[in-house]
Amino acid sequence: MLKDKVLSIRDSKATPTILVIGDLMVDHYIWGEATRLSPEAPVPVVNVKNESTTLGGAGNLTQNLVALGAKVVLAGIIGDDAAGIQLKDILHAENVVTDCIITDNNRPTTVKTRVLAGSHQLVRIDREVTDQVDIVIEDDLIEKVSKNIDAADIVIFSDYNKGLFSPVLTQRLMKVANEKQKKVIVDPKGMNYGKYKGAYLIKPNRKELAEAAKLEKIKNVDDLQEAAKVIFTQTQTDYLVVTLSEEGMVILSELAYKSLPVKATQVFDVTGAGDTVLAAIAYFMAVGFSVEEACEVSNHAAAIVIRQVGSASATIDEILNDMTE
Repeated sequence: MLKDKVLSIRDSKATPTILVIGDLMVDHYIWGEATRLSPEAPVPVVNVKNESTTLGGAGNLTQNLVALGAKVVLAGIIGDDAAGIQLKDILHAENVVTDCIITDNNRPTTVKTRVLAGSHQLVRIDREVTDQVDIVIEDDLIEKVSKNIDAADIVIFSDYNKGLFSPVLTQRLMKVANEKQKKVIVDPKGMNYGKYKGAYLIKPNRKELAEAAKLEKIKNVDDLQEAAKVIFTQTQTDYLVVTLSEEGMVILSELAYKSLPVKATQVFDVTGAGDTVLAAIAYFMAVGFSVEEACEVSNHAAAIVIRQVGSASATIDEILNDMTE
C-alpha cells in the first residue's frame, strides 16, 4: 500500500541528496495602502507598511525539497550584490549547500519586486539580465556540478528562462548527469524542448506543453497526446508529467497514459503548486518510488498547498494526513 511506503520513508528519516540546477531569484514584496492618487500623474500613492523577501525560481523549489527532508545542493548564478548575499543567507539558514552557486560580476541577481495595496498588486518591477551566461561562467558551473553530482540521488533542472539554460549549456549539464547515470527531471520553460534531450522526466503545465508543441490550446485527451508525441520526438524523454491546475495531472510515456485527478476538495490558490509537485516527485523517486507512485504522492502534496493562499510547501506528515482523509 502506497501510504505504508510513505510512512516507512517518514519513519526512516530518509535524507536523499538532490542536486538542483536552476535560475535563482529573490521575490521582494512591498505591502502598503493606497487611498489617493498622485498629483504628479494618475497613479496611486502607496504608503508602505511592510516589506518581505522570499526565494523565487529554483529557490522556491529548493524550499519545498527541504520541507520534505531532502539535502539540497543548489547550483546557479547570482550577481555580486546585496540581493545575492541575501539569497545565500536564506539558503544557509535552511542548510542548503551553496558550493555550486557562482557569482557573475556582469549581471545582477534577479529580483522581482511586487508592490501591493491591500491584496491588490499594483505593479511588478524586475531587475534582471536574461542574456546567455559567459563561457567562463559556464565552464565554472560545469566544473562545480561535476564535483558534486556523484553524491546526488537525482538531478533537477529548474528553468525560468533567465539565461542559464542556453541550448549549449543545458546539453553540457545533461551530458555530465547522463555520464554519471543520474536521472534528470526538468521543469521546462520556453519553446525549445530539444535542449532537454536526455532528460528522464519533463514536467510542463498544460499551457507550457501547448506552446512547446505549437498547439493553440490543449482542450482534451487527444490534444494532450498529440502534444506529447511532439515532445517525445524532440527529447526522447521517458516520461512527461503534465500538471493541469485544479484538474490534477497526467503521466505520459510513449506507451501509456494515466490521469491523476486532483485530491483537493477545495481549491483556493494554485500558486507554487508546480514546485510542490516537482519537489515531491523528485524526493520520492530519489528514495526509490516508481514514477507513478511518486506522482500519486505528489498529487496529495499539491492538494495541501492549493487549499492555502500564496506559495506554500508540504511536509511528509501533512501528506500522510491527506492520504488518510
